[in-house]
Amino acid sequence: MQRALRTALRERLSCAHPELASRHDLSTTEGLAAAGAASAEADTTLVAVVVRDLDLAAWAGQTCAYALGLDAAQGAAWRRAFTRTVFLAGNPAELGARFPFARIAQDASVAWTAPGPPAATAALRRLLKLLQAPAEVPNGGDIAFEVPHPTLQVPHPVLRVPGPASGGAPAPSCPPVGGVVHLATVGCTMSAALVHLNHLLTEAVLDGLIAPGDRFVLRRVPRLVAGQEPFDAVRVVPDERVPDRLQLSAALTAPLTATARRTPRTGRL
Repeated sequence: MQRALRTALRERLSCAHPELASRHDLSTTEGLAAAGAASAEADTTLVAVVVRDLDLAAWAGQTCAYALGLDAAQGAAWRRAFTRTVFLAGNPAELGARFPFARIAQDASVAWTAPGPPAATAALRRLLKLLQAPAEVPNGGDIAFEVPHPTLQVPHPVLRVPGPASGGAPAPSCPPVGGVVHLATVGCTMSAALVHLNHLLTEAVLDGLIAPGDRFVLRRVPRLVAGQEPFDAVRVVPDERVPDRLQLSAALTAPLTATARRTPRTGRL
């Protein structure tokens, strides 16, 4: 499994920075870490997200819509910076007159700035504190959501699919809504979930795996295992419990309609 996770991480690094393959040994955990550090110093494009209220499924749909609304140059610059994002605690409704947001949810629960250099969001980041959400993500029934069109601010409704933890019938293993966003919950705080899902979803959008109207379920499980089922995109991070090991924190099973949109660089794990 470690080999599969290293391969997935190597593909992510090579996709954003092909030159890293010649400067670092991307077949080892140490080489991957060194390449990641080097790329972080080279690319400073970032997005600031202001969060007032957090519903993971609704936020996931709106995050996809935000990434879908970026133009080619913005998307390429952000992708090269590994979709670097800073989450801030605040009320977008009180900030819109002072700061130019690229997208604001209709209920003003979340707002996104356009990808840009750190200086573009420095004032906003000085004004607000980093979002702190230390509560662990609970397991539970699947939550269905739809990806809205990027020009629409109206939030699509989410549907909570009953599961064993919520007292209903077990959720189907192959939900009728198309794709699945998998999130490993053991040791995962809400803050960490935002980071993992943000990278997973926005990069999947930029890689052509997600389009407006696609339907998903957010599936929260204790752990994810590479190779247990086919994933179209993954979020791989260091395992804080075991040095030099990687773990799968989130994964995406894209809708079948995404097959025709999938870029050649995107494979299945």
